[in-house]
Amino acid sequence: MAFESKPVLVFWETTKACPLRCIHCRADAVTSPAEGQLDTESGMALIDQVAAFGSPPPLLVFTGGDPLMREDLSELIAYASSKGVKSAVAPAVSQNLSHAAMDELKRLGVSSISISLDSSNAELHDSIRRVNGTYARTIEAIDYALQIGLGVQVNTAVMKQNLIELPAIFQLIRSLGVRVWEVFFLIATGRGSNAYDMSPEDYESACNLLYDASQYGVIVRTVEAPFIRRVAMQREEEGLYWTNERYMLMRSDLMLRCGAPTGRSSIMPRGTLDGDGIIFVAHDGVITPGGFLPVALGSIRDSSLASVYKGDRRLFDIRNRKLSGPCGRCSYRDICGGSRARAFSYGGDMLGSDPACISAIEASRFAGEGP
Repeated sequence: MAFESKPVLVFWETTKACPLRCIHCRADAVTSPAEGQLDTESGMALIDQVAAFGSPPPLLVFTGGDPLMREDLSELIAYASSKGVKSAVAPAVSQNLSHAAMDELKRLGVSSISISLDSSNAELHDSIRRVNGTYARTIEAIDYALQIGLGVQVNTAVMKQNLIELPAIFQLIRSLGVRVWEVFFLIATGRGSNAYDMSPEDYESACNLLYDASQYGVIVRTVEAPFIRRVAMQREEEGLYWTNERYMLMRSDLMLRCGAPTGRSSIMPRGTLDGDGIIFVAHDGVITPGGFLPVALGSIRDSSLASVYKGDRRLFDIRNRKLSGPCGRCSYRDICGGSRARAFSYGGDMLGSDPACISAIEASRFAGEGP
């Protein structure tokens, strides 16, 4: 268990308030703070709990909603810094994300911001975010943040609507100078509906395309698709390749746009999982294994974050891969573990099997020759 003593990432949903209304969002965003939102004093108490994990403490990610909707965000970031807690911010791309706001984040020492880009096409991106002009503001925000030396991670939510666009999105973020791309795979929570979800074959095609993209000098990570680590092992060590037609088309598109890759893959052989290297604190202080896994483990109002992370039996079972169904029998379970959030969303059991993983469904679809 690599993360048994402390997580590497603590996500704090600072608020549910957000000016966007994204079709896939896990949160039911509102325009004003929801009832029970942690106030400044409680937020500082949470930061104290993050610092209490010990040196070095986990990275604290201020997320939402839109954390820029909080008037005390600068005060909270400064307090985290005073406690030795490094922070990152995940703002919504709205008029709140001004040059002045980014200058302030840079001044406060924020390590990076994550900005969502779901298409290389303005019309499609704006339709996903449901606010016209969001695409133009996104490109401008990425460019300005990089200009002032503020780290930028681009987040992309992959779904039926934009799967085929992944090569074009990758080409765009590379041309902008972005060096970290995190791709989110949908979980049916909040406004995230099964209508936008993909088939297991499409999940496999996406992960194989992302593996290809990871060979161009960009750090590629996934959220709720830990089976990309199984894909990487199959490609690198076992000589197994996915030959699905959609993947082959996307792969050809990637090569046409970016040329043949020349580097090694940036996919790590072992990564985090909800409850295993990651812990999430909701706007009201409720602790869950991850932002897409709404299983209450306690609250920071009456429990310490460290005691919950280290002592909750359910998290112990996740970290020890005490899983059921195909995930529990899978030879890749230690490096992967499957999406615990998707297992819960579809089957009501966060220790169940991930229904998106093709390896658990149709392993025979792999061929022994590369494309």
